[in-house]
Amino acid sequence: MVATLTLAERRERQLAHDTARAEHERLRPELVRPRRSDAELERIAHEAEERFADATTDEVLAWVAEEFGYLTAVACSMADAVLPHVVAQHVPWVDTLFLDTGYHFPETLGTRDAVESSMELTIVDVRPRLSVAEQDEAHGKDLFSTNPAECCAMRKVEPLTSTLKGYEAWITGVRRDEGPTRADTPFVTWDAKNGLVKINPLATWTFDEVLDYAAEHDVIVNPLVNDGYPSIGCAPCTRRVAPGEDPRAGRWAGFDKTECGLHT
Repeated sequence: MVATLTLAERRERQLAHDTARAEHERLRPELVRPRRSDAELERIAHEAEERFADATTDEVLAWVAEEFGYLTAVACSMADAVLPHVVAQHVPWVDTLFLDTGYHFPETLGTRDAVESSMELTIVDVRPRLSVAEQDEAHGKDLFSTNPAECCAMRKVEPLTSTLKGYEAWITGVRRDEGPTRADTPFVTWDAKNGLVKINPLATWTFDEVLDYAAEHDVIVNPLVNDGYPSIGCAPCTRRVAPGEDPRAGRWAGFDKTECGLHT
């Protein structure tokens, strides 16, 4: 059972957290070296894919910390904060990319804010070039309901691709148990589309193991997860999942679409 803190203790903890964040930001420029070439990163990725085929999550992340350091970014949808929490044990204050699409559930935005204020990570809000209103004007209102692939491309894929250019590696929470399209997910692979190393340290975890880790380590979980949403995306394109359904069945229901394009 997690002990209840007094108001004074909470303030003291928040002050210590903010002080540590400021100190990291001060030292950060000294911790980042020049980015290596795509050819060198591709060689590293291919060697690591074989080397870590049967590794553990901690073994993979220990290598990530040594090999890439703060040229590493974590992609987090804020369904929970397990992935950045696991990574931060090896790379504290790691950049954590949040795709602020303009269509998120309020619970997701609240989770993002709570994570930033309480965990050793650095939130980077990744936003589309167009606001929702500008997209409606240029491409028709509620594009997600007529052409979700194009909407995802503009509000997720293009902004992320642009942001990732400054890194050598990105870490995702993709797991093999999430569905047939992800069943063969490796720990490490070369992401030719984005030109960097892609790491999936939770690839072998199950949904229950993610929740167990969150409970054991008091990690923030989006309240929607316990309300029938095992996979959470934009509010207009996400519904509850019935017992026994594929965890991603609630994404883009009614469309022949299972991925937003970030991992394809």
